Amino acid sequence: MRWLAVLALTAAPALAEGEPAGDFDYYILSLSWSPTYCALEGDKRGDSQCDPARAYSFTLHGLWPQFESGWPSWCRTPERDPSRGQTRAMADIMGSAGLAWHQWKKHGRCSGLAPKAYFDAARQAYGRVKIPDALARLDRDLRLPAHVVEEAFTEANPGLAAPMITITCKAGRIQEARICLTRDLGFRPCGADAARDCRMPDALMEAVR
Repeated sequence: MRWLAVLALTAAPALAEGEPAGDFDYYILSLSWSPTYCALEGDKRGDSQCDPARAYSFTLHGLWPQFESGWPSWCRTPERDPSRGQTRAMADIMGSAGLAWHQWKKHGRCSGLAPKAYFDAARQAYGRVKIPDALARLDRDLRLPAHVVEEAFTEANPGLAAPMITITCKAGRIQEARICLTRDLGFRPCGADAARDCRMPDALMEAVR
């Protein structure tokens, strides 16, 4: 059975930590379906993101530097960490300053950018992608194949094709839309290890609160 262990190791994505900042091939723009986050985690924490008055649909989870296989994390960088004001300023699209801080530490440092430039790039990338109107205003719970969400994004965004976006699920729910971008924030195909669409035929997509 040794060959099974070897196969498992070679098939796994190359994860690493502590790489030098700025060494990566492309970005993943990760957009989180806020009702799923709130149902599985945010409500228990009393997260203000889950206040019905906020009415979040897809929020910015993060802008993640990627290798063609695997990804860097917790990189070494000479840049100073962001100020509280800089992380707080991202809460309007990320839901909280705490998430912005965590994303900087794990992913932002790997970009090789200073905090302001990294958050500016994340905001630009988020603004570049149009959230489909029907999803942004979703007013009832749906059960649907995950590929329907992918198709809604590709139809709403000229130049975005199926190999450039992945829809993920968690606990039977639509979780995230992950869109692959060049270092200049143009659409591009995802690496093989990032192209893992949810195959559920009936994933729950709760209404925007």
